[in-house]
This record gives sequence, C-alpha cells and structure tokens, in this order.
Amino acid sequence: MTRHFTRILGSTALSALLSLPALAESAPTLATLSPPPIPDDNPMTPEKIELGEKLFWDGRLSGNGSMPCSACHLPDLGWGTGGAISFGYPGTQHWRNSQTILNSAYYNKLFWEGNSSSLEAQAPAAAGGSVAGNGDSSMMEMRLRFVPEYVAAFKEVFGTEWPHVANAWDAIAAYQRTIVTDATKVPFDRYLAGDMDAMSDAAKRGMDIYNGKAGCISCHNGALASDQKFYDIGVPAAAEFEQDPLYQITLRWELYQKGMDEATYRKGDDDLGLYHVTKRPGDKGKFRTPSLRELRWTEPYMHNGTFWTLADVVDFYDAGGGEEQTAGLQPLGLSDEEKADLIAFLEALSMDEPLLADPPELPETATWSEFLK
Repeated sequence: MTRHFTRILGSTALSALLSLPALAESAPTLATLSPPPIPDDNPMTPEKIELGEKLFWDGRLSGNGSMPCSACHLPDLGWGTGGAISFGYPGTQHWRNSQTILNSAYYNKLFWEGNSSSLEAQAPAAAGGSVAGNGDSSMMEMRLRFVPEYVAAFKEVFGTEWPHVANAWDAIAAYQRTIVTDATKVPFDRYLAGDMDAMSDAAKRGMDIYNGKAGCISCHNGALASDQKFYDIGVPAAAEFEQDPLYQITLRWELYQKGMDEATYRKGDDDLGLYHVTKRPGDKGKFRTPSLRELRWTEPYMHNGTFWTLADVVDFYDAGGGEEQTAGLQPLGLSDEEKADLIAFLEALSMDEPLLADPPELPETATWSEFLK
C-alpha cells in the first residue's frame, strides 16, 4: 500500500514546533464536564427529548427509509459503526470514520472538518448527505405528516399543526444532548472529586505522563479533553482508498462537490480535511481534535479509523506522528512501561461501562382516510 500524507511545512508549522512545550504549560487543565450548554432557541423538555429519541431511530428520516441516525451511531458500537470508515448509503461508500455522538453536545464544531456549528445543523447535513442518509427534506417531512402519533407530538412540542422537518432536527439535537458522560461512573472524574482510590497507580502515573513528557494536554485539554482546533498530524491514508473503487468514487466526488480546483480533483487521493472548508493551502490534512473521553468504547481512532487500539495511537505519537506532519509533534521516547501507564490513564477517562440504549417503539404510518377516524 502506498501511503499518502499532506506535505506542507510553513511558518505556522514552525511556530507550532517551537511553541509546543509552552502550549502544554499554558493549556487548560482537564476537568469534569458540566451539564451541556442548551441553546436559547431550542430549550429542552422531556416531551421534546422523547420525540427526538424516536426520530433518531426512525428510518423515515433518510432517502430509502432504512438509514436513520442510529444506523451510523449504534449505542452498542460506541455510538458509531464500530468500523474504520462508515458504510454509507446503500450503493455508495462513506469516506470517514463515523464519529461517536457521545458528548457531541459539547462541541462547537461538528464533523471532522468542523463544517457544522451546532447539533441542529449537523442532523440535516447527515440525513441529507449523499453518502450518508441521502434524504430529501420534503419527502422526509411528508413521511412524518402521515404518522398520527408524530402529528400529535409535533403539535404538543412545537405548536405546529403538522410536523416540520426543521423541528425534527431540533428534537434530535435535544435528544443527543442527553447522550453524555456520567461523571460518577468515570474513574478520573471520581478521582478529581476526592476519591484517591478511583484510579489505579498505573493511571496516576499515566496522568503525569499525559500532562508532562507526552504533552497530550497541549491539544487534549479542558473538560472535553479537546481544544477543538485543527491539526495535521500526518495520519496515513486509509488502505481502502487504494483497494476499493467505491471509496475512490466517493473521494473524488467529495473533492468535486466541495469546490476543489480541477487539478486537485483529478489527482486527489486523500482526504484534505479542513481545506475543504477554508480553501487555504495550509489547512490541507487538518482535522478537529477529538475528545479523549469514552475512548474505551469508541474504537477505531482517527478520521479514517486507521488505528484500532490505543496502543497503536500511543505508538504513533511516540514516533512523532506521521510523515510531513505540521502539528509540531516530536518523538516522545516513551518506555514500554510509560506507554502502558499512559493507556491506563486514557482508559480512566471513560465510564466503567459503556452507555447503552434500547431502540424505542416507533409509531405506524397511516393513510389520509385513517386521519379522519
């Protein structure tokens, strides 16, 4: 397999390289998550959350009626797909790892390239994406209008005579804001709260490495363990893009529909990340820093799922990242024991057990004559 990397090294990268130790020293400390922020224009109510849960699992909000949000975000697979790259809409192939929606309520930039600024905006982008839900808004709305239970629920929650698809995304967003870490079940958070026995000795040593020698805190900081910024760390291209034409079709289509110039489109062989949004050459290969919470339950890792274990991830960073990375990463020189301790701490950022949920019972579609009964 030929590996492709972004090959850009400019003044920004040099600045990052020189200032990495300073970043670690000045970074916000890790902390326990507060309740997720709630937007003023989409307040939470139990009725809205219940409606959003049903819509999250309902295939009516997709092109062919079988690709609900839950298709790519299954609770028993870490609220993702469990695979390296999401499978995509039937007949197509996705091009990125399906990120967990655990704690997505805390992000101010959603998707790997950060092109959505809220859960309310993210939901329709996924449901309507050609290699994702592939749904047409007017058709999805019409399906909802033929479900008596939804008609009544939308009227109760939103005050509308008929379901509006825009309100469906608001309800789903409200539900997603309940899919968050419970700090009482996280060893690290219990340790912060004063339970000195909540973390193992290995995890405590790993915490020191995280904040010190490994410098993880430089980017994975704050309560979310993410600075929500964008970096090119040199993640190798996924093998699938060398081997499967469906992946290559999607990659070229994404380049085309995201407005790349012809030369970039015709030679494109890897995901350009943030560049798709900004069109700034220095942003090629950059992806948003993911949260490190719930890592135990949300493998594989990176935007293309190229690493299947935390040991793989630690080895990658210990080697100084990938070829031609521009994030200022340097070899860490960790011993095998230090690597094991660091992994123990990373696992301590997850709940003791995965957050699971059973699918709700979905309402039935009716004919228009049945509405008159």
